[in-house]
Amino acid sequence: MRTRTMVSGAVSACVVLMASACGPDNAKGDADTKPSRPSTSTREKEPSAKPSAPTRTKKPSATPTGDRPAPRTKEGAIQRYEQYLHALGREDIDGVCDVAGPAAKKAEDQGLGPCTSTYVTVFKMISPPQKTALKTATVDPKRIVVRTPEKIEMPVAAVKSSATFSESDLGSYTLEYLKNNWYITD
Repeated sequence: MRTRTMVSGAVSACVVLMASACGPDNAKGDADTKPSRPSTSTREKEPSAKPSAPTRTKKPSATPTGDRPAPRTKEGAIQRYEQYLHALGREDIDGVCDVAGPAAKKAEDQGLGPCTSTYVTVFKMISPPQKTALKTATVDPKRIVVRTPEKIEMPVAAVKSSATFSESDLGSYTLEYLKNNWYITD
């Protein structure tokens, strides 16, 4: 109860400070220090303050952004697994550990190192032609196995690429829908 009271007091103090900083008294004071507006003839020469529409140079990302949940569908799992494969090919440790985090945590609990050091070793075990192939690898939806709406098996045979992968090269994975996204858990 005491902690709750202290937090409430701190929040109230912040609200009072913010309100006083932005209140009407300071608005008048700020007006005195702002430069005057230019005359009409000067304004015509200035560029418009209205922002132009951004130019799109590439297709929007298929991966979820912010707090929006990823689709809990077979297609959503495929997109997420392809994201992992592409990150693996690029040796993008952050991308790989984002998708494979839960499985890497299990491995770490069993005595392997953290995801970042474990996958650095994995990167060394993938041949350069395989890395190149992983950058554009796709998944054949007909070859995956939907166990439940939240659990999908991705066999190595489902990976379509210009290189061949075996169980010992890449392996098969289980993706589960956790915390609004698909993650490799096994």
